[in-house]
Amino acid sequence: MNKRSLQPTPFIDDMSHPYVHVATGESAYDNTRQVLSQINLAVVKGKRVLLKPNAGRIATADSGITTNPQVVAAAIDAFLEAGASVAVGESPITGVKTMEAFEATGIASVARDRNCPLIDMDARQPIHVIIEDGVALQSLKVCPEVLEHDVVVSIPVMKTHMHTVVTLAVKNMKGCLWRRTKVDLHMLAPIKDLNDKPLNIAIADTASVLRPHLSIIDGTTGMEGLGPSAGQAKKLDLVVAGIDPLAVDAVACSLMGLNAEDVPHLRICAERGYGVIDISKIQVNPARWHDFISPFDPPPDNLSIQFPGITILDEMSCSACQSTVLMLLKRYRGQVFDFFSRQENATIAIGKGHQSIPRGTLCIGNCTAQYKKQGVFVPGCPPVATQILEMISENEPEETPGDLIE
Repeated sequence: MNKRSLQPTPFIDDMSHPYVHVATGESAYDNTRQVLSQINLAVVKGKRVLLKPNAGRIATADSGITTNPQVVAAAIDAFLEAGASVAVGESPITGVKTMEAFEATGIASVARDRNCPLIDMDARQPIHVIIEDGVALQSLKVCPEVLEHDVVVSIPVMKTHMHTVVTLAVKNMKGCLWRRTKVDLHMLAPIKDLNDKPLNIAIADTASVLRPHLSIIDGTTGMEGLGPSAGQAKKLDLVVAGIDPLAVDAVACSLMGLNAEDVPHLRICAERGYGVIDISKIQVNPARWHDFISPFDPPPDNLSIQFPGITILDEMSCSACQSTVLMLLKRYRGQVFDFFSRQENATIAIGKGHQSIPRGTLCIGNCTAQYKKQGVFVPGCPPVATQILEMISENEPEETPGDLIE
């Protein structure tokens, strides 16, 4: 096991009253260059810089799902001009190939134009890192490039998140975990005597060893509602940057009409002393940054309201399967209703705690395997939405929806 975390930061800031910079305008490239011009990048001369955007899905910048390529382009240019060597790396969600995601997002194109290497961070074996004071996690499998580079820059999209309220600079570092180990954070058991979701505690544990040296939040087109991938695109045309990732996230939260104190993983990180989320202690430039606030719609509290006509049987499921069902219903609910068209009830089951389920249920994920003969079973941990669609298109549901299978 390796006890080290990221390389020491070369940047200097007043960590009790950190600076955060905001720029707004029609050009994502210009906004990024503006915020970076206010940070002393000369300290990266001769150093290896790894840019970690959100490129973990097959999506385009206007979707609000992945980082705008012009933000990445501006960061590459700024760090190259400062004398650093620069690479862009990603470890995407399960089922997505890194280089295909880079191409789809447009990041591959801007990187090629600048002879900037693209790194599939899942290609090599991971480095095992101990979390000495971890609560939900005691160790991590980290993509090796993250620890080998001198400077790591988190470049997420400004989004709400169905499980963590927001996904910004701190949570974006979860994409530095190797391959499927990212899913493990969604499958943790509740922690005794703690009310916070284990996922949020695990993100804070991860932040104890994987806080970025600099954070650039892409608010060109964000996502509100059912984020991180099934919500509505929201155009803001702004970029936020700073040295303290918690402070940068806190300012981004305010711009989204949210309070960082209400974001569990940020609150836990701040309580542990990882950074500042108290807006009154953050020096934000420009002084009129409040003029840029545009409240985001939060995720709905109840998915059954969002998707009437479908009953979701959820017993002890993890957030990974919950996200899969959300994506399935948000993007493909027409096909799902077609599958249930011969039944009186439309029922989907996830989780490992079921005692019985109705016949004809769509059983999603390995935890429902014991009921696989009673409807349509889609294996995976979790399966992806397209895999579920393929499975249901090949099967006809049985016509006895009222029966219960013990």
